[in-house]
Amino acid sequence: MEKLKDKVAVITGGSGAIGSRVAQLFLSEGAKVVLVDINGDSLEQVAKEIGNNNLSYMAADVTKASEVAGYVKHTVDTFGKIDVFFNNAGIEGVVKPVTEYPEDIFDRLMAVNVKGVWLGMKYVIPAMNDGGSIINTSSVSGLVGSVNMTAYVASKHAVIGLTRTVAHEVAPQGIRVNSIHPSPVDNRMMRSLEEGYRPGEAASMKKAFEDSIPLNRYATNEDIANAVLFLASDASKFITGTKLVVDGGMTMA
Repeated sequence: MEKLKDKVAVITGGSGAIGSRVAQLFLSEGAKVVLVDINGDSLEQVAKEIGNNNLSYMAADVTKASEVAGYVKHTVDTFGKIDVFFNNAGIEGVVKPVTEYPEDIFDRLMAVNVKGVWLGMKYVIPAMNDGGSIINTSSVSGLVGSVNMTAYVASKHAVIGLTRTVAHEVAPQGIRVNSIHPSPVDNRMMRSLEEGYRPGEAASMKKAFEDSIPLNRYATNEDIANAVLFLASDASKFITGTKLVVDGGMTMA
């Protein structure tokens, strides 16, 4: 049975490893999908690789209201409605102590990871069908502190506040809003962070991260995609305002 049959989904951060994997899973479950990312060339490449007539895409900067409104309009014009919003675009910034953290990188990270999430909901909700589902990407870093990651950690904590507040606001429409909290995922972002923590010794940092996870491995893109599908589908239709932690037990202590 197709869990998203006749649903229309928007995915930001669509050319990234998680966004593109979620798109493939949604399509296999009967959805029509619009991918959004700032990098148009990467989007085009991902769309070619997926190769599905029910997939569309649009380049947009999630920090700019006019471009967010643009991808919402594109989705409605292309597929007629919005049922699911995977509000996923995010960047990691750099690994630096607070006293050395560059202000321009802090500002850009907060713009993408916080304002982008806020703008996405601001413009998607008026176009969303009653009974829709919004999934905001946070992180295990939204639940704990991480040394030398002030901007990223602050942004992912902020996503929880946005999620829980908007969940209250849209509950009368039957729209659900939840956040997802991945542990380290085996993809490009973690390669960047591993190198940031231990320049020239990224492999040892990866081992240290893995050792901190009771299940003793990173999450895969598939692990996260399956959790997003659960929150997008009717299997979670009485769940809203909550945090779905997908971390192999990393934060259970």
